[in-house]
Amino acid sequence: MELIIYGTFLVLSLVAYAARQVANKGDEKKVSISNINFKSFQKSFFLVYFLALLGDWLQGPYVYKLYAFYGFKESEIAILYVAGFASSVVFGTCTGPLADLWGRRKMAIAFSVIYTFCCLTKMSPNFWWLFIGRVFGGVATSMLFSTFESWYVYEHSERHGFPSEWIGITFSITTFWNGMIAIFAGIISNVTAETLGFGPVAPFVVALLPLVVCGVLVVNTWEENYGDRKSNFSGSCWEGLKIIFSDEQVLLLGSVQSLLESCMYIFVFLWTPVLDTGTTPLGMVFSCFMVCIMVGSALFSIMANRGYTEANILKHCLIMISVSMAICCYTARPGATNIDTVISFLAFLVLEVAIGMYFPAISYLRSQVIPESHRANVMNWFRVPMNVITCGALLCLHVETISNDKRIVFGACLVLSLLGTFLCNRFILAFRDENASKKGGIDIENDVKSGLLDDVIKHPKLEEVGE
Repeated sequence: MELIIYGTFLVLSLVAYAARQVANKGDEKKVSISNINFKSFQKSFFLVYFLALLGDWLQGPYVYKLYAFYGFKESEIAILYVAGFASSVVFGTCTGPLADLWGRRKMAIAFSVIYTFCCLTKMSPNFWWLFIGRVFGGVATSMLFSTFESWYVYEHSERHGFPSEWIGITFSITTFWNGMIAIFAGIISNVTAETLGFGPVAPFVVALLPLVVCGVLVVNTWEENYGDRKSNFSGSCWEGLKIIFSDEQVLLLGSVQSLLESCMYIFVFLWTPVLDTGTTPLGMVFSCFMVCIMVGSALFSIMANRGYTEANILKHCLIMISVSMAICCYTARPGATNIDTVISFLAFLVLEVAIGMYFPAISYLRSQVIPESHRANVMNWFRVPMNVITCGALLCLHVETISNDKRIVFGACLVLSLLGTFLCNRFILAFRDENASKKGGIDIENDVKSGLLDDVIKHPKLEEVGE
């Protein structure tokens, strides 16, 4: 198994490099690198966001292993995982309205402080300290996946006035480098925990550095921005919920996101017990997964350059995840052979490629359908059903039959992904109709803000309008 994993990592790295080269050729046609303002703005965002992601990814490979190292049973580990997801439901939902009202820059600083504390709790073998750490980790994760994106979209569109089409380009780049960072984090985790022999707590100690530096950079380089500050806190919370249920596009997109990410987070718990044979290099397995995310990011760019819409790419992601879950419904059986484990590993790789395509697609679609005034709020509401579904699935592991035969959980994920595919088809129709009715000209004020009138920039969609 070890040889297969290291060989897979090498092959996937070559595939990712080749796919990225093809994708870059298409991206160069879309946006000229002569727009210095846009490139400079991107870099200021990337530096902070990538440090936040590094701090997050360093904690990924050895969470389950750490809890097992401390002597906890699978059912107890499931409770710790549930604590994190439940925290995102109960407390994480509040971070969106708080970011809109209090300020997204302040919320990014709070993320750095809270996630740092979460890492520190991992150094204790006490169950309740670990439980508290998971609660704080759930809050920090909600901040990571809403506050940073909300800050960027506001700065991109409102302060700088860059074209909305470029948001997809930025998030495609973040997904690619997200994969690179995660690969690096997986290797560092493997080296510190296994090669150097510091044990599974070591990656959490290393994660402290990027999280602290991230907070310092936000303090010194980011400007503050807000959502809708007219409503009070409770009013803002309910307003976000009203927006979801009053707009078919927002409701459908949120449903698709919740279903797909439920599968993703259930997988986050299951991959270690399915693949760990006792000598499996978990850090390298994690790195293989992250290379697949890079491949997926490049595939997103290639497909977008060839005329696929972001909504159609999202549909392809769901189909790929359905195939992956269907395979695991057979291979993750009790007493699985080495061949079964290898096939499960390959199925997981397909899922991770789909996730790599998913992130830039969903980021672009959210930027188009969610109102700016309540962006962080609405995005956190999207995470509520996802966390409820994930908690339910993990709590089911207390049932002995399900704990012993994880194919049942993979079967549930298959149903979720197929339902997501159905709802995605509905969203594609609604989004297409809405775009057709809104088709219009170019906003001159935004062109002046972004410097487009000073640069000659070729963009397919802008050229079509010009003609």
